[in-house]
Amino acid sequence: MDGPPLISVKLKTYSPVPQGIQSKESNLQEQISAPTSVSIALAGSGGSGVMTAGTVLLAAAAKAGAYGVMVRTSGPQIRGGEAAALVRLGPQPISSLDDGFDLLLAIDWQNVNRFADEIVLGARSVLIGDPDEGEAPEVFKATGARYIPLSLKKMAKEIPGCWINMLALGISGTLAGLPLQALQDAVRESWKKPDTLEANLQAVARGAQAAVGVAEQLAQDGGPMAQLQGGAASDARRWMISGNEAAGFGAIRGGVRFVAAYPITPATEVLEWLAPSLIKVGGTLLQAEDELASINMIIGASYGGVPSLTATAGPGLALMTEAIGLAVAAEVPIVVVDVMRGGPSTGIPAKSEQSDLSFAVSGLHGDAPRLVVAPSSISDCLGATQWAVQLAEALQAPAIVLSDQYMGQSRAIIDRPADSERVTQRLTAPANAPDYKRYRNTESGVSPMAIPGTEGVSYTADGLEHSEAGIPSSQSKDHVLQLNKRERKLALHDYGPYWADVEGDADAVVITFGSSSGPAREAVERARAMGVNLRLMVLRLLAPARPEQMAAALQGVKHVIVVEQNHGAQLYRYLRAWYDFPQPPASYHRPGPLPLRPGELLNALLEWRKAQ
Repeated sequence: MDGPPLISVKLKTYSPVPQGIQSKESNLQEQISAPTSVSIALAGSGGSGVMTAGTVLLAAAAKAGAYGVMVRTSGPQIRGGEAAALVRLGPQPISSLDDGFDLLLAIDWQNVNRFADEIVLGARSVLIGDPDEGEAPEVFKATGARYIPLSLKKMAKEIPGCWINMLALGISGTLAGLPLQALQDAVRESWKKPDTLEANLQAVARGAQAAVGVAEQLAQDGGPMAQLQGGAASDARRWMISGNEAAGFGAIRGGVRFVAAYPITPATEVLEWLAPSLIKVGGTLLQAEDELASINMIIGASYGGVPSLTATAGPGLALMTEAIGLAVAAEVPIVVVDVMRGGPSTGIPAKSEQSDLSFAVSGLHGDAPRLVVAPSSISDCLGATQWAVQLAEALQAPAIVLSDQYMGQSRAIIDRPADSERVTQRLTAPANAPDYKRYRNTESGVSPMAIPGTEGVSYTADGLEHSEAGIPSSQSKDHVLQLNKRERKLALHDYGPYWADVEGDADAVVITFGSSSGPAREAVERARAMGVNLRLMVLRLLAPARPEQMAAALQGVKHVIVVEQNHGAQLYRYLRAWYDFPQPPASYHRPGPLPLRPGELLNALLEWRKAQ
């Protein structure tokens, strides 16, 4: 496969000045310098199309040579109701939202106030809404943001057949500094109803014209909004992809050809992407009746020799626990992608939280070693999932991929990942192998696995403890031997440098994982710009623990702080249990649903360094 379908973006050269408004816009361009990034929130009630507008805005930014990320947010419901697309655009790859927003454009005000904690505005921010839909919520006006009323519905009615979200796209995209042609090209490529395309292209242009008037008002009231400069020409191809799509593609690259799963927020998109994509490579996806069925189906398929995967969230992972233990005992390779969400129980289905870590690394009964891999970004969901498949197959063990709602359901512009040379390798037994013992106590701990139907090497695989030949046994010597074997194969494997990313050289290090990596990296970069040097360590392999590698990575380190998004400091406690540090680490942790922000972490890091 060449790449995920319908998400590859070919970059083009565009004029940095929107067409038709050159004289006014050129004056505006002279007043501003290129910002590091610009952040836009598009909000409205269910059916207003803000998610579509946000997605097209992101595609237009890619066409104009920019990078960006779009985060979906909604109320407590899973579908319907109020929603907001949170978009950040910039000249460099972006993996987290900024501290606040330059623009909030609300198509209507229905329950938008629920997003006040997520859509942070300030005195330099711009607030746009339709006065015919009522007054802007006081919670936003109290921020000091500059409020500009626009009669959006009346403007949309002037163009028969157009959608109001395309008007919002033209306004927000132009204010962000994107060329009109890039906005309209992105609409053309995504539009599925040819009979309404022209009307909506007109709506985008009408929005761009309205943005000029807004810009003139802002120039007279505190200065223009932060804005990107024109994009750069390039022949490169970029992808616009979500973490869930990337995880699905990584699974296929890793060799997965069977998937069984039960839909659950926020992991369902992994399955939606995989369903048609697996067919293209001769694979199969089966929607099971529940999580118990899905995990047992993939164990059965993998036992039959087919690399297999399921995707779920915390509640589903809890249901799969006993079967994962079966995969440990029977040494059957499987991959479980856990897209974490707020918990416990049903918790907050559509919000992110890194609160399944303790369960993933320690949640099985008995001594049950398993692999736990954590992607560090939306892009890394591809590589980390592929790696997890390769590790599971090579080590004949279950692997859990700890993604989360932020990475899984957010969409980002990324450079096309290089084709990986990682290949799936499972050690299998040849036919009629002499003295075949499925669970032979080998030096590496990995023993040849016979594929059912291979002549002369049949064996029993179940959850009972067993001898080397696979015969159920309750004898102490067999139990200890198999416990040591299962532990040894994970401990002795050479995981290479991919187990963690270590950046910088300083005597103080920030350790983090998963979606906390983006804001932590930006906070560290801001600290360095202020003269505070820090090292950053992003863990990708959480289990098994790697004490020797950790000691080497911490050479010269005197101070450690652990950053994560959960209430119980789960990563901090896990690291304290398995690793030696020069002195007890500090911990910065808080739960979701609000994402960690770079400025928040910067303040925490500066206070931490000041106290040393």
